Amino acid sequence: MEALVVGAGVVGLAVARALALRGASVILAEAAEAIGTGVSARSSEVIHGGMYYPPGSLRARHCVEGRHRLVGFCESHGVPYRLCGKLIVATREAERPTLETIASRGTENGVEGLRLLNRAEAVALEPALSCVAALHSPATGIVDSHALMLALLGDLEDAGGVLALRTPIESAERREGRWHIRFGGAAPGALQVDGLVNAAGLGAQALARRIEGSVPTRVPRQVLAKGSYFGCGGKPAFTRLIYPAPVEGGLGIHLTLDLAGRMRFGPDVEWVDEPDYTVDPARAGGFEAAIRRYWPSLPDGRLTPDYAGIRPKLSGPGDTAADFRIDGPPEHGLPGLVQLFGIESPGLTSSLSLAEAVAGQLMA
Repeated sequence: MEALVVGAGVVGLAVARALALRGASVILAEAAEAIGTGVSARSSEVIHGGMYYPPGSLRARHCVEGRHRLVGFCESHGVPYRLCGKLIVATREAERPTLETIASRGTENGVEGLRLLNRAEAVALEPALSCVAALHSPATGIVDSHALMLALLGDLEDAGGVLALRTPIESAERREGRWHIRFGGAAPGALQVDGLVNAAGLGAQALARRIEGSVPTRVPRQVLAKGSYFGCGGKPAFTRLIYPAPVEGGLGIHLTLDLAGRMRFGPDVEWVDEPDYTVDPARAGGFEAAIRRYWPSLPDGRLTPDYAGIRPKLSGPGDTAADFRIDGPPEHGLPGLVQLFGIESPGLTSSLSLAEAVAGQLMA
């Protein structure tokens, strides 16, 4: 099989690798000048446990399976990671039932080691923490996402796959049992492949509309949620990730650590019409108020603007959070095509599991 995968973020890289390892001849096309410059470059770099998502959902299944695959991949390929653990905290009594619901979901999803803690138990683990209760997830961690993507690319190329940068896909048409692709960029041209994967992230819906035969009503709407991050200098006050109870559109302004131990906070949720990666310093006040609910001793003026990311959501304000979409021929009726929509968090954690599912559909 000859296959074209569109989008060289972490999911596209994982899909291209999975296809190549199964013996396909793979081209990975990326419109930008480098891999992983979109959603994948602007995440929290968290290895999620899998306790937030409804049991039986694609997000739950692929997060848990993907986490196991991801940890194994990091071990075998020397990708830096650390399972530092996470505390999801209730800062008031009204939030305690939320923790219990998350714990129940996590147990049903197969997340290992979850334990509800009282205040004293939580503070014993993290003395700087303020809360009334917490849920401990020892299986949660952090990963060097850029090293991960380079390792995936290395496997792809070792298996004979080819990366084509600065190669935007202009159209795709199914004729005589193959996909006829036209691409632009510095050296525009055309090619034919047996299989096509749309893993274009923020551009997935736009690409879907350029595929001849695609039914517009089958292309889900895309809702953009901007999330800003602020860094925090000084000696880290925590050794684990600290998450508040979830909020509409996200998991709340949480504390994450990078592999060097630096603290950063985010993302918040700002619904936008177009991607915008600037971080407004004025948002620091809202961040400080949210952070002080669980870290009251945050020093004044310590937060500095860091970076922002865009989550390609399928649900907007007030909507029930949408699941991942993996649309194959049974959904859209076009042979040899798999399209991925709404791959936001936990997309990085899920990437290797999603890749197996896509490769399984395309090469069945």
